[in-house]
Amino acid sequence: MLLSEQCYKKIDRELAKYPADQRQSAVMASLAHAQVELGWISSEVMAELADYIRMPAIAVQEVATFYNMYNLKPVGKHKISVCTNLPCALSGGVRAANHLKEKLGIDFRDTTADGAFTLVEGECMGACGDAPVMLVNDQRMCSFMSNDKIDTLVEELKK
Repeated sequence: MLLSEQCYKKIDRELAKYPADQRQSAVMASLAHAQVELGWISSEVMAELADYIRMPAIAVQEVATFYNMYNLKPVGKHKISVCTNLPCALSGGVRAANHLKEKLGIDFRDTTADGAFTLVEGECMGACGDAPVMLVNDQRMCSFMSNDKIDTLVEELKK
C-alpha cells in the first residue's frame, strides 16, 4: 500500500459521510488526504484510491486531472499558486507573478533547484477584491500581495 493506515482512517471518515452506493462522492477529499501525505498524486496512488473507493480508476484520474489543486507530479516543499484570472490580473496578479518568478528564478510549473518552491498559475480563488492573491500549499490564502509582502512571505517560508 502506498498510503498509511492513518491516511486510510481519514478516507474512511470521508466515506462514512455518504451512503454505500455513493462512495465516489468522497473521491475529492480522498485525493486531498493522499496529497497531504505524499505531496503529490501519482497514477499508482489514483489506482489504489480507485480500488479502495470501489470506482473505476479512470474516474479517479478524471477528477484528479480536472481540478488544478491536485499535484500530478512532485512539487516543492512550498507550492505557491498566483491567481492571474482577469480581475486579479487587472489588480496586480501579473505583477505579483512576475515578481515571484524573478525572486525565485523559476517560471510557472517549475520548482527551484533546492526543491523549496514550486510556482503555479492558479484559477480564481474567489477573493477578487483582495487581489493580488496567492495560495500557499493549497491551504493558506495571502491577500493584497505587494512586492514587499511577497518578499516577506518567501523569507518566512524559507525558514
